[in-house]
Amino acid sequence: MTGTDNGRLVYGCMGLGGTWDASPYTAADVGRAEAAIGAALDAGITVFDHADIYRHGKSEAVFGEVLAASPELRQRITLQTKCGIRLPDGGRPGHYDLRGPSILRRVEESLARLRTDRLDVLLLHRPDPLAGPEEIAEALGTLHRQGLVREFGVSNMSAAQIAHLQVHLDVPLVVNQLEMSLDRRDWVEAGVLVNTTAAASNGFPHGTVEYCTANGIALQAWGALARGRFTGSEPTPAGELVKKLAARKGTTPETIVLWWLQRHPAGIAPVIGTARPERITACRDAVRREPELSHEEWYELWIAARGAPLP
Repeated sequence: MTGTDNGRLVYGCMGLGGTWDASPYTAADVGRAEAAIGAALDAGITVFDHADIYRHGKSEAVFGEVLAASPELRQRITLQTKCGIRLPDGGRPGHYDLRGPSILRRVEESLARLRTDRLDVLLLHRPDPLAGPEEIAEALGTLHRQGLVREFGVSNMSAAQIAHLQVHLDVPLVVNQLEMSLDRRDWVEAGVLVNTTAAASNGFPHGTVEYCTANGIALQAWGALARGRFTGSEPTPAGELVKKLAARKGTTPETIVLWWLQRHPAGIAPVIGTARPERITACRDAVRREPELSHEEWYELWIAARGAPLP
C-alpha cells in the first residue's frame, strides 16, 4: 500500500499555505512550507497528505512551489490528496460533491497546484449521499487508467460505506483516514462498550477498525496529536502521565501520544499536522523507534485520558 509504505507517520499539510481564505499565498508562506517539509523529511517522514480545500488550495500550491524548486524530491515521497468537500462560496453552502465530473475536475486542479503528473493516493474526503457508487467508480477507474492516480482510499467512512463502494470498484481501496487520538478515543471505546448502556452514546461505527484490518485497508489517524492537549497546551492528568512516560523512555511527549496509536495492532499511521519544524522534529522517535509502551502503560494512558475506569 503506497500510502504508508515509506514511513510510520504521515505529514498532514493542512497547516501550510498561509491564511484560510482565497487571498494569494506569499513568498514567506512558501518558505515556511519548505522548512516544514524539510523537518518532516529529516524526521524520516516521506508520506505527505493534502486535500484540495486546505487553505483554499494554497496548501497544495505552496507544496507545488517546493517541488518545482527541488524536482528530485518527487521521487522520494508519497503524495496523497483528498477531494469531495466544497467550501461555502457566496450564497452557496458548504457541501459534499463526489459526482464523477467533479472528482475528475478536482484531481486535475490538484495536479496543477502540486505541479506533478500523478498522485500516489487519492482519498474521497467525506461521503456524498447523492453520489452513486457506480458514478464514483467510473471516475476513479478513468483516473487509474490514465495513470493520474495510482491508488485510492477514503476518509471518514464506515465499514458499511467502504464495502458498498468497493463492490463497484475494479481497484481496491487501500486507506481509510479517521480522526483518532488519545483525545478522540471513540474508535477504541466502541469495542469495549459493547453490551453496556454507554454504547448508545458512542457514535463511532463499531466494526470499522476490524473491517479495515481484515481487508488490508490501512488506517491513518488525523488529529493524532490532539491539538497539543496532552503535550503542553493545557494541564491534564493524562498530560502529566505522558510527560512522565516521555522522561522514562528518553523521548518526547509528542512521541508518547503517537506511540499510543501505533501500539494498537491495527497498524495505525498517525497524521501530524503541525507546521512548526521543532514540533515535527519532536515526533521523529515515532518513526525511528518501535512503540515502547507496555500493555499496562497503554491502558494507563487510555484510562487517564478518559477520566474514568474501563467498564
